[in-house]
Amino acid sequence: MASLPATSPLASLRLRSPSEWDWIRCLDVALALAALAFILPLLLLVAVAIRSTSKGPVLFIHKRIGRNGEVFGCCKFRTMQVDADRRLAELLERDPQARDEWQGSQKLRKDPRITAIGHFLRRSSIDELPQLYNVLNGTMSWVGPRPIVHSEITRYGHHFSHYCQVRPGITGLWQVSGRSNTSYRRRVAMDVVYIRRRTMMLNGMIMARTLPAVLLQRGSC
Repeated sequence: MASLPATSPLASLRLRSPSEWDWIRCLDVALALAALAFILPLLLLVAVAIRSTSKGPVLFIHKRIGRNGEVFGCCKFRTMQVDADRRLAELLERDPQARDEWQGSQKLRKDPRITAIGHFLRRSSIDELPQLYNVLNGTMSWVGPRPIVHSEITRYGHHFSHYCQVRPGITGLWQVSGRSNTSYRRRVAMDVVYIRRRTMMLNGMIMARTLPAVLLQRGSC
């Protein structure tokens, strides 16, 4: 059979073989669908509990920064009061210790914004289960840096370009390495390490460490 002339447009076409990250995307979707089918009764139970214990919607859709710096709606079960911003501003204004804690990690161990059931949902990480929808629509992955808000970009500094290279994850190196028990600076460092060294094997290791971290509530608040 004669070969195509070198000048033929078809001569430059090549079938792109699936990369490691194509396979990871396929696994993301398959695992998300399987997980949703398995935990659907739990999701419905949590939704009923939220609606019956506090005013407001079941889900909280927050603007986050994703891959390539694009903004997307990150889905979570609502764990805060509807006037959470006002409560936070009042606390930071009157409590220097809380203000220092917030500036250091963007977290508060005693957070007045959180509902009664919200504490349980956060400690158990059940509040993050709706992010399976984000995995399905391609704005998140199972493993990656935690999605950040716009005000956190400056904390990443020149490492923000690393953050933008991958999809944010439901779990990641930071989540299985102390989570809220670590400083924000160390969180950024772990995100950079993951992004530079990411492989399917590393993803598998992080996924394997996620369940024990959740069950033992390491670094949760």
